[in-house]
Amino acid sequence: MTAVALFGAGGKMGYRLATNLVGSRFEVRHVELNPAGQERLKSGLGFDCVEPDEALRGAEVVVLAVPDTVIGKVAAGIEKHLKAGTIVVILDAAAPFAGHLPERSDLTYFVTHPCHPPIFNDETEMAAKRDFFGGVKAKQHIVSALMQGPEEHYALGEEVAKVIWAPVMRSHRVTVEQMALLEPGLSETVCASLLVAMREAMDEVVRRGVPKEAARDFLLGHMNVLGSVIFEETQGVFSDACNKAIEFGKPMLMRDDWKRVFEPQELADSIRRIT
Repeated sequence: MTAVALFGAGGKMGYRLATNLVGSRFEVRHVELNPAGQERLKSGLGFDCVEPDEALRGAEVVVLAVPDTVIGKVAAGIEKHLKAGTIVVILDAAAPFAGHLPERSDLTYFVTHPCHPPIFNDETEMAAKRDFFGGVKAKQHIVSALMQGPEEHYALGEEVAKVIWAPVMRSHRVTVEQMALLEPGLSETVCASLLVAMREAMDEVVRRGVPKEAARDFLLGHMNVLGSVIFEETQGVFSDACNKAIEFGKPMLMRDDWKRVFEPQELADSIRRIT
């Protein structure tokens, strides 16, 4: 069995990963410093935690399921215990992109992140339909990058990724730079910001007298049908009135230079704030 050291195993993300690793071919050593997290692992999954040194002894893969803000500190703290050829798995591109990992050419850095269950899906069971994050019941796609290390390490890294994010449909290979374009660029800076704006718009029409339930039903329904056309889930065209509204609305809502959020310096500044 391949030995995997899972750091942050009792945290919100780490517990998800620990659960999915149960029954896999991996021998998992759970590391969790927080007493509440240790108790969660013990009571929920029956696992005892081990000291970092013990977890790293002979481990071929190290998964850092810790917040972006402490990845650099954790990685630096365990570096001297990592033997050459160890695969270090990071769950977000921010810290690697920002240069927070130790400069060790003999280590493999593998970065992976879930796409989360898509809006347009074929889930029928209620548990899967309500699994919005993924990694429990709902199927999702994932992205992964081999930041450094021998090419043959990608297969093992991807195998780990498919287990921790299961159930997985498509597994996309990208670069760390491309992953940074996806997050925080596409998913947070753009998508999350526009979704917050839509929520604020809903609140505004409610303030102007529309019943909240009616406004929410109307907006979410239109997000579904409009999104299906815009993202080519179905063939269709908008009405002339809708096209005119978009033509007028887009410059009212967005700056002409909004795509500069994807420029390298803008991404670097965003990731620096995150990490």
